[in-house]
Amino acid sequence: MIAIPHFISPIEILLQIIINKYLSESYCLVVISETPLSVKLPMSFTYLDPKKEHFSVETLLKLSEEGCSDYIIRMEDPRQFMNALEEIRPMSMVRRSDKKLVIVPVTDDENSMEPILNLLTMKESSYYAHILLILPTQTERFECLAFNLITHRFVGSDSESKLPIILDRWYSCTNHFENNVYLFPNNLKNLNGKTMKISTFIYKPYVLLDVDTAVAPLGRDGIEIRMIDEFCRWINCTVQIIREDVDLWGEIYENETGIGVIGSVVEGRSDIGIAALYSWYEEWKAMDFSVSVVRSAVICLVPAPRVLECWELPFLPFGKSIWIAVVITFVYASIGLTIAQGCSSNKALLIVFGTIISQAFFPIYFQSQYIVSDSWRIRSVIGWLLVSSLILVSAYGAGLASTFTVPQYEPSIDTVQDLLNSRMEWGANHEAWTFSLALSSEPVAKKLIKQFKIYSFEELQRRSFLRKMAFSLEELPAGTFAIGEYLSKEAVQDMQLMLEFFYFDHCVAMLHKNSPYTEKLSELIGRLHQSGLLLAWESQVSLKYLDYKIQLETRLSRARSDVGDLKPLNFNHVEGIFLIFITGTILSTLFFALEIFIGKQARKK
Repeated sequence: MIAIPHFISPIEILLQIIINKYLSESYCLVVISETPLSVKLPMSFTYLDPKKEHFSVETLLKLSEEGCSDYIIRMEDPRQFMNALEEIRPMSMVRRSDKKLVIVPVTDDENSMEPILNLLTMKESSYYAHILLILPTQTERFECLAFNLITHRFVGSDSESKLPIILDRWYSCTNHFENNVYLFPNNLKNLNGKTMKISTFIYKPYVLLDVDTAVAPLGRDGIEIRMIDEFCRWINCTVQIIREDVDLWGEIYENETGIGVIGSVVEGRSDIGIAALYSWYEEWKAMDFSVSVVRSAVICLVPAPRVLECWELPFLPFGKSIWIAVVITFVYASIGLTIAQGCSSNKALLIVFGTIISQAFFPIYFQSQYIVSDSWRIRSVIGWLLVSSLILVSAYGAGLASTFTVPQYEPSIDTVQDLLNSRMEWGANHEAWTFSLALSSEPVAKKLIKQFKIYSFEELQRRSFLRKMAFSLEELPAGTFAIGEYLSKEAVQDMQLMLEFFYFDHCVAMLHKNSPYTEKLSELIGRLHQSGLLLAWESQVSLKYLDYKIQLETRLSRARSDVGDLKPLNFNHVEGIFLIFITGTILSTLFFALEIFIGKQARKK
């Protein structure tokens, strides 16, 4: 419990001083103590006794969700608290990069201080910059107690960052500090060369690795790489690249492990993850995001429509519905003529078919054919058939002339709906392209995910020439395209850019949840946006490293002219008509021979 008795121990006096000076502005303070503490708290607080049932991971999670981020811990083994704090980290949705942890010993016995000091060597402690240990120490004056105020270095090399350092010493006799220094000094202004582990992979123009040192002195370059290098120049850290060339963006599993870039950050193998990482909700629940680095738009390169084959030209004047109407007219007229002839099918189909064909090729000669009849019913049917045939033939002739004059192309895939209607698959080498669509309830988004396919680099390279697949890419703010290396210049020449974007999203840097670097990195990104450096870097990296011809082919893909020089009418333009004629002649000959054969067989019987 928290109480103000008549006697206050020296360590409680020291703790009261620290609370008043450093924790007075805390939104909510959590006090976890195995023994009662006699201190006055000027802010909202929650007291927990680790020895009682109400202290649990669920309780800590609830307090974290309520905004409690600073802790005073008085336990025999504070490592239990650190383990519990790490357990609630992935479950809590509240972020705080400047959490303050004050560790107070239960007794004044110096021999019991080792478990508290070992706290600084834990991996979990490396995620927090503000840890303060209050440990008793010997003093020359017997009646005076002294306490060392210790923290971990946090800065410097990996071997140095976990070493304890004595910030100050407080004496109970004078109620004063020996040096009167600031007790939470790790403000990230100078990390003294601390290693900053960056998980990433080659993804132009964001990240380029294995670059010739004559071109890039550090052997790396890219929009986000320059951002990280600038960040480390600002806070004096050393960049260590952790490559994820196999699993690429990766994924997170339910047990808080993962693979790839995001898995490396979640498991603590790296401090920051970059490589065009979007603001994915599932990843946000497990990690910290910086502010937006680049706004990206996802679009697809689709096969460019080609000029239709010549054998299709005779069918182009009419659409599918008109051809169906022609067939229905033929059947309906045949039925009508049969009824007009007294339900006799004598030459009904032949008359109807001959009327339509003759109107097309022999309109004058046809005037005397099949019209001589004493029945007004037959004359009426044939008359209306003549009018219908004349209209159809005139429309067909005009359409056919148009198809010979203007080149006809395959249907163009311009919008997302066009892609869905064509049932053409789209894809890349990782499913991260669909992460932004995964939680959408829109039917279009669900269909897009269903049509998305993942292939290896070699398979994507092969499929880029088959015209059976659309390839996803990104368009950046300065007009640069992030195109996979599996798309060559030759493949892009037979593709065109869609007119409609799939979606827009913001690229961020991902960090360990409650990372002390999140706020500082976001501040740097804001400055880069203000100065326009991110746009300048995009243009510089694009001109320096990307294939300019591929970029230009992609940008001008819809302005590319496939019509070519004007050519006179030749056999290629009418080969479709001759193909139909030859096919019809062959079929007629076969049926005629079949009729003769059947007739001879019937006469023999």
